[in-house]
Amino acid sequence: MKEYLPSDFLPILVQLIAAIGFIVTTMIVTHSIGPKRNSELKDAPFECGIEAQGDARAPISIKYFLTAILFVLFDVEIIFMYPWAVNFMKLGWFGFVEMLTFISLLMAGFYYIIRKGVLSWEKD
Repeated sequence: MKEYLPSDFLPILVQLIAAIGFIVTTMIVTHSIGPKRNSELKDAPFECGIEAQGDARAPISIKYFLTAILFVLFDVEIIFMYPWAVNFMKLGWFGFVEMLTFISLLMAGFYYIIRKGVLSWEKD
């Protein structure tokens, strides 16, 4: 096994310094020579072509956030299933039982959120 010396990492350090230097130089140059035209229209908030209206702190239903969190949760669990599926033959019965345990815990959590009515959008 080869032992690495600090000099082996010199090209990486040079590339990192060059990248940071390029970013800093570009930002300084564009801010110093670029046009500075402030106006009411330019400084107005803009999002997707829709004019901003109302208060940004308007209350949003908690169901929206719960649905988003559940989506992320189940999405991450699918990410755990992909490597298992790729290595299914290598893992054998032990890996199969582990995945059954994982899916049963996942389904128990899913059953719980269904019973709690988290995914129900009707007003209570």
